[in-house]
Amino acid sequence: MTRRFFNLFVFALAGLLAAIGSQRALAATATPDFNEVYELVRTNLAGTGDLDLNRTTVESLLSALRPRVSLAADETGTNTPVRATLVSFNLFENDIAYLRAGKIQAGLDDQIRNAYAQLAGTNKLTGVVLDLRYAEGEDYPAVVAVANVFVAKAQPLLDWGNGMMNSSGDKNVITPPVMVLVNHETTGAPEILAAALRKTGSALILGSTTAGGAMVFQEFRLKSGQRLRIATAPVKLGDGTALSAQGVKPDIEVAVSAEDERAYYADAFKAIPKTNQLAAIGNVLTNEINGDERSTQHMRVNEAELVRQRLKDTGMEKLDLPARPPEPQMPLVNDPVLVRALDLLKGLAIVRGARF
Repeated sequence: MTRRFFNLFVFALAGLLAAIGSQRALAATATPDFNEVYELVRTNLAGTGDLDLNRTTVESLLSALRPRVSLAADETGTNTPVRATLVSFNLFENDIAYLRAGKIQAGLDDQIRNAYAQLAGTNKLTGVVLDLRYAEGEDYPAVVAVANVFVAKAQPLLDWGNGMMNSSGDKNVITPPVMVLVNHETTGAPEILAAALRKTGSALILGSTTAGGAMVFQEFRLKSGQRLRIATAPVKLGDGTALSAQGVKPDIEVAVSAEDERAYYADAFKAIPKTNQLAAIGNVLTNEINGDERSTQHMRVNEAELVRQRLKDTGMEKLDLPARPPEPQMPLVNDPVLVRALDLLKGLAIVRGARF
């Protein structure tokens, strides 16, 4: 009996010590009370006044909760930059339409249709790249309008607190495959557009996880006259799925540094020096996929030169053939995200056109 009670005592003591250790660990990692810390700092930190402490506290709070909480921008000011809707459009690989949007707002849908019509008027398009990197906007009805450009079937699309909105099922839609490009600075309505196009099966998303600003916001007037924007509810997709505050994750993630991505965004053909061997190898592999061994451009050997080389190899080089200079190839796209999108669209075009 003594041995039995001793074992029980040891077991109980071990449990007590474990509980005490857990409480100490919890106490060490627990978040201290805000008011307690604030008052201690305010009364004891030398050289810091109430105004400085208040500014620091507010800025830190907004920074930690961004983009779910922010001060509303004064759009009436003359210095407020105006973000264009459809920034630019172009043609890659002779048959892929590239559309870049800077802001989702009313009228963007018509601009996309018109730009696509111009490109399709002279080329048979096999794919579309919709670039939403660095795009912004809070016009959620405009998201539905733009989605109608790509979504052929009438179906539930979005709910931002006013009931579920459906796509129109317009027959005059852009039919080639669509790749949507996003990054960490894609925020608000562009995030919703990307997620909605993916949910309806109209597009794939490439790039990096978005900012997480796709929410329903409410503004509150502060004593200072400023307006505080607080996310009060999530935006829901057609199936009821709520968009996360952590942002929209792409289907295919392409890692690019923030500095390099801005450079590529400004010039997709820009050759950025590689800082390590692994990056250089990756660039070589990408260029080999595109049929090139260099990062910018190379000289393509024409048919006459190939024949001349063949005749030389067989001892018949004396045959008189007109010499032609090598034909320069178009500059190579170096933007990693755009390169991946173009490769996918070219692959899809080959598969769709294949005859088995």
